[in-house]
Amino acid sequence: MKNNPIFLKRTKGIGVVTPEDAVSWGLTGASLRGSGVDFDVRKVWPYSGYENYDFDVPLGQDGDVYARYRCRIEELWQTLRIIEQALDKLPDGPINIDDRKIVPPPRAELGQSMEAVIHHFKLWTEGFDAPEGFVYQSIESPRGEFACYLRGDGGPKPARVHFRTPSYVNLASLPHMGKNVFVADLVAIIGSIDIVLGDIDR
Repeated sequence: MKNNPIFLKRTKGIGVVTPEDAVSWGLTGASLRGSGVDFDVRKVWPYSGYENYDFDVPLGQDGDVYARYRCRIEELWQTLRIIEQALDKLPDGPINIDDRKIVPPPRAELGQSMEAVIHHFKLWTEGFDAPEGFVYQSIESPRGEFACYLRGDGGPKPARVHFRTPSYVNLASLPHMGKNVFVADLVAIIGSIDIVLGDIDR
């Protein structure tokens, strides 16, 4: 695609977002990094051991459809780097904690242990009491920052839940990206921000 004149003509200089506008609109993921803004949740606020992995954050410069496309392609190669390192570090043994009050028992136990069936039933019907307070956790999803805000009152159900989905935020910039372009260019612009309708439908 790097040498395809038709592809380059339909992507270069289309749907341009400056770094300042990208930050102002709250874009994340390749939609932000395609404009040259170096922000990746895995690097800024590491979680799940990402600080132990060696990988680069791909950046674009032009903030157009092509720059966002190139960021996504390079992210595929960086993902492979992370997977290879993770496989080398993967320990043997179980992956879940052994506390049946908060983690369902393995399926194999359900046919052999009445206690496992009881724990399974209670966990899925009643849940478990979460502490009072609030938490905000974000991750770097393929489309950008995906986050959840939870506020608990000490019971099994949250008092408030809010999800910050990247597609919802990134799509809000479409009127800005779509200024002075052809209708046909909107297809490439929407493809470059890579929306998921389930993220957007509230």
